[in-house]
Amino acid sequence: MKITELSIVFVLIFFPLFYILTFHTHDAQKANELAYRYQTALQTAVMDAGAVMHQNEKQDDEAGYDSAKFVKADKELALSTFTQTMALNMGIQDDQMAIQHMFDYIPAIIILDYDGYYIFAKETEMTGAMEVSLRLVWSPKKPYTYSDSDGNSINFTLDGYVYAYDAGAGKWIEGFQHELAASSTITLLQDSKIFEQVRRSRIVTRVQDELADVINRHNEFARKNGISYLFTMPLISQENWYNSINDTGIMAFIQGIAVGDQKINNFAIGGGRLVKKTAVVGGIDPATGIKYHYPATCKPGFRAEEVFTTAKQAASMGYYEYDCSAQFSLLSEKTEPVLE
Repeated sequence: MKITELSIVFVLIFFPLFYILTFHTHDAQKANELAYRYQTALQTAVMDAGAVMHQNEKQDDEAGYDSAKFVKADKELALSTFTQTMALNMGIQDDQMAIQHMFDYIPAIIILDYDGYYIFAKETEMTGAMEVSLRLVWSPKKPYTYSDSDGNSINFTLDGYVYAYDAGAGKWIEGFQHELAASSTITLLQDSKIFEQVRRSRIVTRVQDELADVINRHNEFARKNGISYLFTMPLISQENWYNSINDTGIMAFIQGIAVGDQKINNFAIGGGRLVKKTAVVGGIDPATGIKYHYPATCKPGFRAEEVFTTAKQAASMGYYEYDCSAQFSLLSEKTEPVLE
């Protein structure tokens, strides 16, 4: 057989294989791009929701002075922002039916509040009809509860503050763990290290158990609506779980959307922590009349005139930066004991 004939045979045999391989490679690339798009949309939606979930007009719902984590989450605003961002990134912002269908693949959204959590998921609606009706609803707030063999009950928060029933004293108490250690008979409150371990573990376990139940119920809904995908508990590392309960925030899960011959199974976590900035004070040195700006934690003894949010704002109003470190050095020199 001539070389040209061998070449023709080679092309006839291997060209279809190369074509199929190229086709599958292209298909896999498109699937990866689509999966990345969905993951980016989910992460962006969660971040946007976390950024707005603490916007409110009530002074009592703002961060307290005792704990920077004591803030009230606005779950409705977070959900609305999440939905809008997801729909916009998926190109369905003007299609209400598509937005509703999108939630068929979102088994749960969790809002982690300061003293409990909410879960947004499909629940059975009591309509009185023969057919089972399901609708998306928020659960009541579920506290981070814990009880021991002595009959004590503790409601944890995202920091060391607790609401507890002291069975030995027969009364309810509340306060930070270190404040209650000396006056309470609850064993867990006596050791701050063990308390912190149990607190974090218990919060994670409560949320995990609840999420597993919600996903099981979502599978029942999926089967009745012709969705063959089996929704499962997402694999989240303990480090990610502990990071997620460090501050108030939001978690969302997306599963079952087809990308090529695979299905998306992913989650995203967004924080809603409020970081308090130290105010910048603009004051006048009574001895020289010079205008200085300095952090509110610094006490140079100047006559305060204005308060700013940043040093740049203070400088634009003619205030010079005051070196607080020089003040602390002088105080150290004055208080240093003299050896005779």
